[in-house]
Amino acid sequence: MARPLARRPDRPRRPTSPGGPGALGSLGSDRVGPAFARRHGAVARLRGATATSAGGIVVRHDEGRPQLVIGSRRRERDGRTWTLPKGTPKRGESTEETALREVGEETGLEVRITGPLASIEYWFVQSGTRIHKTVHYFMMEPTGGDLEGHDREFDQVRWIDFAEAATTLTFETERALVAQAHDVLVGGGPAVLATADHGSAADIGLAAESVS
Repeated sequence: MARPLARRPDRPRRPTSPGGPGALGSLGSDRVGPAFARRHGAVARLRGATATSAGGIVVRHDEGRPQLVIGSRRRERDGRTWTLPKGTPKRGESTEETALREVGEETGLEVRITGPLASIEYWFVQSGTRIHKTVHYFMMEPTGGDLEGHDREFDQVRWIDFAEAATTLTFETERALVAQAHDVLVGGGPAVLATADHGSAADIGLAAESVS
């Protein structure tokens, strides 16, 4: 009678772990290279661009009190905002020409420039592009026109006392600019003021404080 074959002892199974060979984790780690990281989980770099616009602080005196013109519009992101008039240049325009045209259109007033003011800078993201925007401002005075003649950029346009600007204007950069302009008016200081920095578009509420 044939002798039965001896049974080979079972080999112990090698333990597996999330990081060990044969584990799903090792498959992930083996395949995570630069190309994989670029496709999965890597933060894409935003393209950069610059933009500019121009506007003004239009000043009149009512019974000795300095007043300025502001306008209001409703935005889905920010709700109702109160801001200074400003807008983007047309081809071939100088900064001063843009400021005069935009302020005239948005307020209904005829204005002239009496001096330069600060520029405001801020950043915002639009359609995958991070935009660095500079808004140039000028001190102005009305020479004619009427607020009723403003275009559709603003829903409302009105005069306010400089003292009201701190609680009425929506954006801190514009409130600071108006405060500096008031100091120039009452103190007779130089019309050229330091540049205000709006910071990043995360604030933007400036969001994009304003894309105009």
